[in-house]
Amino acid sequence: MTFDVHAVRHRLKLKTDAGHSSLFENRGDVACPACDDPFAEVFITEKPAHSFQPTGSMRFCVVREAGRTMVFTHD
Repeated sequence: MTFDVHAVRHRLKLKTDAGHSSLFENRGDVACPACDDPFAEVFITEKPAHSFQPTGSMRFCVVREAGRTMVFTHD
């Protein structure tokens, strides 16, 4: 199963877009493909390596697909 961001785009808000990576806020209770719980944000990158610093001690899920990696954060 793949995560089709375009199918749920109307329920997400684009926060940043750097061409090779994007950050979306979940505004419509879209389910995380890893755990099925609604996620807070999803970071999508096509780069093979990326560094980021999550805030606090949030829970996150990582999903790898062909050509991209996604990090879903949960409140």
